[in-house]
Amino acid sequence: MKYLMWLLKAAIFFTLFAFALNNQQDTTVHFFFGTAWRAPLVLVVLASFALGLAIGALGMVPRWWKHRVAARRALATPSMLESSTTQHGL
Repeated sequence: MKYLMWLLKAAIFFTLFAFALNNQQDTTVHFFFGTAWRAPLVLVVLASFALGLAIGALGMVPRWWKHRVAARRALATPSMLESSTTQHGL
């Protein structure tokens, strides 16, 4: 199984490497107010992927924070749960 995973990782790496080699042409990304960015296509794709990951992670921060607070509260209350179960004879 370990060799199969290494083979899969190698196949993904060589596929992405071939993609990068085939997309070295310069491309222009036009922003607002007449600004533009000229870079190889593979860098534009990589930058947009990284920006998407960052925006997605930032969008999940409030939920992570909410679950972290709930986990802290749950860890802080086991003594209350133990005392209530011993009083009721459970």
